[in-house]
Amino acid sequence: MLSEPRSGRLTAWGNALLAGFAAPDDAAMAVVGEDAVHRVAGLPGEPAPVGLTLALGRLRALGVAGLRLALPAPGHPLGLSGPPEFNARAVEAGEAVVCHGAALGLVPEVWEAGPEGDVHAEVVWHCLPVREAPPADVPSLGEAERELAEALREATEVLTRLDVAGSGPVAAAAVEAYRARAERGGEVLAPGYPPRAVRVLELARRVGALVALASENGHGGAVSASAMAARGEALRPVERTARRAQVAAYNAFVEERERGAR
Repeated sequence: MLSEPRSGRLTAWGNALLAGFAAPDDAAMAVVGEDAVHRVAGLPGEPAPVGLTLALGRLRALGVAGLRLALPAPGHPLGLSGPPEFNARAVEAGEAVVCHGAALGLVPEVWEAGPEGDVHAEVVWHCLPVREAPPADVPSLGEAERELAEALREATEVLTRLDVAGSGPVAAAAVEAYRARAERGGEVLAPGYPPRAVRVLELARRVGALVALASENGHGGAVSASAMAARGEALRPVERTARRAQVAAYNAFVEERERGAR
């Protein structure tokens, strides 16, 4: 299931702050969410880690005009532009934020402590140099929306042939329940994002929910090793498409501002 990554929250609310749609403290609070604390290490001009509010102000002073999300996986540097050192850390974390307007990027490192049921997470964002180049494999919002619809149709057909319960009414009900929980959890993205980006992200999350449901062991008749392998082959491109769409939605803020500046 495509949950909101920490880098997604930083991208969305950082963009809202940089564009004047959110106050610094409100943006920082939204990024931290349920975590205990976030700090940023390695900022140019800052000898020690600093809090998010100060860090976002410092990034603006360094020329950062927007933030982009990266959700890389091994063999798929989605949203990255290099250099190899930054890419390697981002792939290991599974996420990163790439600055627009300054050659910097941020990769989260998370520490969790506390007993089960009362775990507290502390996050340090490592600020590192990046290569100023177009991000890898990120579609436009229109492309992402079309790809999601097509991938969903193809996956549903394949999973139905494999007799996977996740492709039928059980999945539909579970996805709707997930959508209701997400709506109760608050707004999608952050102030200032175009409605189409919100729509694409919601669809990507629903597709991700379907992939998660269909991937669970014991669903439907696909229980043999060969059937499980076939299910994995069917789901892999769908998950990749959903991740690409998720990145396109978060990055739409910067892309729209760039188009408006031309």
